[in-house]
Amino acid sequence: MTKLQAHPQTATPEEVQAWLRLVEAPGVGPATALRLLSAFGMPQEVLAQSYSALLPYCGEAAAKALLAPPPDALRELTERTLAWLEQPGRRLLTLADPAYPQALLEIHDPPPLLYAHGRLECLRPPALAMVGARHATQQGMRDAERFAQALAEAGLALGIDGAAHRGALMAGEAGAGTIAVIGTGADRVYPPAHRDLAHEIGQSGLILSEFPLGAPPLAEHFPRRNRLIAGLARGVLVVEAAVQSDSLITARMAAESGREVFAMPGSIHAPLSKGCHALIKQEAKLAESAQDILEELRIQPRTAKPAAGKTQAGKASAAKPALASASRASPDALPAPAAALLAVLDAAPLTLDELSARAGLRADEAGAGMLALELAGRAESLPGGRYRRLD
Repeated sequence: MTKLQAHPQTATPEEVQAWLRLVEAPGVGPATALRLLSAFGMPQEVLAQSYSALLPYCGEAAAKALLAPPPDALRELTERTLAWLEQPGRRLLTLADPAYPQALLEIHDPPPLLYAHGRLECLRPPALAMVGARHATQQGMRDAERFAQALAEAGLALGIDGAAHRGALMAGEAGAGTIAVIGTGADRVYPPAHRDLAHEIGQSGLILSEFPLGAPPLAEHFPRRNRLIAGLARGVLVVEAAVQSDSLITARMAAESGREVFAMPGSIHAPLSKGCHALIKQEAKLAESAQDILEELRIQPRTAKPAAGKTQAGKASAAKPALASASRASPDALPAPAAALLAVLDAAPLTLDELSARAGLRADEAGAGMLALELAGRAESLPGGRYRRLD
C-alpha cells in the first residue's frame, strides 16, 4: 500500500463516493481492493484506470463494474453515508486514515473501509476479545462481566459479547473501553435486545463495522466479522462454547494470526465447557482469573484513581459488582429446603427428582427450594429440567 497517502479524514462527497464505488463493486472484496490500492493509489486513481490496466488485478467482472456509471443504489448509499457522518461521533476510517487500526494491517485482507461510531481512543490500548456461547449460562455471563471489568481496569480494551461489553463499561473512566465489532451496518442493532447496550457503547466505547449502512445480519457476515475480532485483539478469551461453535472459529483465526488464545474451564458435565476444554487440550492457555491473562500478555495492571469531582452515580456504578456479590444469600439466610438443596448441589447438572432424593425433600419442597436458590443467584436451571450450582 505504498501509494496510499495519509488523509486525516475522508470528508468530501467525491471521496466518500469513490471509496464506496471501490468497496461495493461486484467482485471486489477486501483482498482485491487492497491489490488495486497498492497498484494505483487512492480510489479515485483506481477508478481512472483503463479496463486493460485493471484486468490483471481484479478480473473481468470487477473491472467492468468499476468502470460502469454508479448505479442508483450506490448513489443512495453515498447520500445515506454522508448524512450518517454528519452525526456526532461518526467516522469513516479508510486504509489511508492515520486513525485506521494498525493491528488490522497485519491480516491478509484488512477491510478498506470501517464505519466507526464512538470513541476512537478505544483503539489505542491493547485489546482482548471475549467470545462465548450465544445462549450462555448465568454463571458464564457473570464470569464474562467480572473478567471484563478487571481487564478493562487493568488497561485492556474489551469486546465482543454483551456480557463482556457490560463488564468493560462498568470500569467507567478508569477503564480502557470496549469495542463492539458488528456483523451488520453501523446503523443497525443485532440482536434488537441489545439496543440500549449499543447506545451506551456508542457513547462510552466504540462500534466498528466493515459493512455498508443498512446491511442486515446475514450468516455470511459473521465469519468476516470474526476475522476482524481476531485481528484487532492481542488475544481471545473463550468463556463458554460448545464443541461446534463460532467462538472456536474466532479462536482458530486468532491463533492463525499469532494471537494468544485463552479458555475458561468448567464442569466436565457441562456441554458449554466442552469447547473450552478442547481448546485447552490444543494448548490454549487456561484462564481461571484475569491475572492469568495479564501475566501471559505481559500487561502491568495500572492503578486507577477516581477522577476529582466524580459523581455519586459514577461511584455507584463502579460499586455494582461488589454490591451484587454481597447480596448473595448465605446458606444460613436461605429457607431450610433451599439450604438442604444447596448442600447436595454442585456444578454437575441434576434433575429435580435427583435433588429431592438426595436432600430428602418432597417434590413440592424441592421445587420451592430451587426457585429460592435461583432468585438468590446460587443455582440455575438448564435445558431438560436439570439444575446446577453457580458458586
